[in-house]
Amino acid sequence: MQRRKLDKRIHGGRVMRSILFVCHGNICRSPMAEYIMKYLTHGEYNISSRATTNDEIGNDIYPPTKEVLDNHSIPYGRHMAKKITMDDFNNYDLIVCFDEENYRDLNRMFNSSSKIIKLLSYDIDDPWYTREFERCFNETYEGCLKLKDDLNNL
Repeated sequence: MQRRKLDKRIHGGRVMRSILFVCHGNICRSPMAEYIMKYLTHGEYNISSRATTNDEIGNDIYPPTKEVLDNHSIPYGRHMAKKITMDDFNNYDLIVCFDEENYRDLNRMFNSSSKIIKLLSYDIDDPWYTREFERCFNETYEGCLKLKDDLNNL
């Protein structure tokens, strides 16, 4: 699947101000992206993260994710995994996920909305399973840079 280009028409021509990153459990990829994007945009957007499942609700960022963020000097705060809700969907301008499973789940939950996109055209594998946290960081950072550029060009 190719990454969907951002389009002002998706958001009624208004400026996007909020981004929600969503992954399976909200302890690895989505908080990683949340804090990378906050770092890159310096508070220009309201950015948060959620899960598609209940698996990790209430848990903090997974320790190896914190370690890779520390290694790249990306600041992060206290985190509690949360599942995406209809209120989240309605209140965020853009919902960004990481793989085909996230994309399908979100489109099933929210009726195939155009505000749901993948961060990159290819899947960013879940490091909880692969143990490849550095690779996940590099791909997520690349995706966040591209997203920032896309947002600046709207």
